[in-house]
Amino acid sequence: MAEYKLYCFDKSGNAYKVALMLNLSGADWKPRFVDYMNGETRTEEFRELNPMGEIPLLEHNRLVLSQSGVILDYLAGKIGKFGAKNEAQRREILRWILFDNHKLTSYIATLRFLRTFTDRGENDVTKFLEARSKTALKVLNSHLQDSRFAIGNRVTIADFSMCGYLYFQDEIGINFAEYPHITRWLAEIQNLEGWAHPYDLMPGESIKA
Repeated sequence: MAEYKLYCFDKSGNAYKVALMLNLSGADWKPRFVDYMNGETRTEEFRELNPMGEIPLLEHNRLVLSQSGVILDYLAGKIGKFGAKNEAQRREILRWILFDNHKLTSYIATLRFLRTFTDRGENDVTKFLEARSKTALKVLNSHLQDSRFAIGNRVTIADFSMCGYLYFQDEIGINFAEYPHITRWLAEIQNLEGWAHPYDLMPGESIKA
């Protein structure tokens, strides 16, 4: 039995943040497919595990954790990799994870979902989400102009948090050529031993018609 069990599916960038951390750490983990697209997170069984009805969900030694930022922080402490070296770094990591959750993933994930997994077409909502996404990408791109990773020259859980949805570029529908420092940063993460694309790292299946 694997030490860590991650409830996930391949279309989830939030679950990918944790799966990537586990894989790059060389942790003993296994994915547990969650049929999100067909309503599993709304079932009573799943809500008993996580009343928020969201993934990722991590099980470790009878502890059940939800929310990707919390899980990443927990894993950094348990595994001893990709975390902060001091209190100043811990605050900086937290700052970028909160930025990601509020300004980056929040808009990009919703934009991708509407464009890829619904048939609503382009509308005022997608225009709004694209504008907000581009604002956040501009902030990150500017930061990475002078920083190899989110926190200096060492990859941390802040990087895993912010890159979670950015390997779905074709599905997001934003031209990343406008953000060369993000493109360089994503390539550096991709070159780390153990990296895999979310569609290769986590289980998934076709959406039912």
